[in-house]
Amino acid sequence: MLPGSFLPDQEKLNLHSKHTFISSSPQETMDIGKKIAKNLDKCDIIAIKGVLGAGKTCLVKGIGDFFEINDITSPTYTIVSEHEAKIRGESLAFFHIDAYRLNGDDDFSSMGGEEYLYSSGIAVVEWSERISKAIPSSAINIEIEIKGENSRTIHINRDKTD
Repeated sequence: MLPGSFLPDQEKLNLHSKHTFISSSPQETMDIGKKIAKNLDKCDIIAIKGVLGAGKTCLVKGIGDFFEINDITSPTYTIVSEHEAKIRGESLAFFHIDAYRLNGDDDFSSMGGEEYLYSSGIAVVEWSERISKAIPSSAINIEIEIKGENSRTIHINRDKTD
């Protein structure tokens, strides 16, 4: 296991491999999000699981910070928030999806959710387990576990796990 703060900024994070990070603070969780973001490409989908208060939105804020998106909040009441991100000079849509209030894959499908997942942008899904059938096997799966008041274990895996 690598503490998130010890992954050198210049180190490439292979998102096709499994990784486990330990975060000791919300700032370290955001820093891990930034490291993930550095290695994203257009059409990437990130599926995040974790109990309430695990730090899902904190991780997404770190991803957003990398793309200079400063207004990431938990979109629980809006379900989808759309932002603009730049990857290697190209402007792309960045979709922050919170599936907490959805009643499963049918709800997601009826709102046109697949359009967000299969766009040419980046989609980040909190509470992805609520729409597990909609999440493709190619998604980057992240699970956040609470280990203490500020301590989190963050697992990154490209293989779909239910």
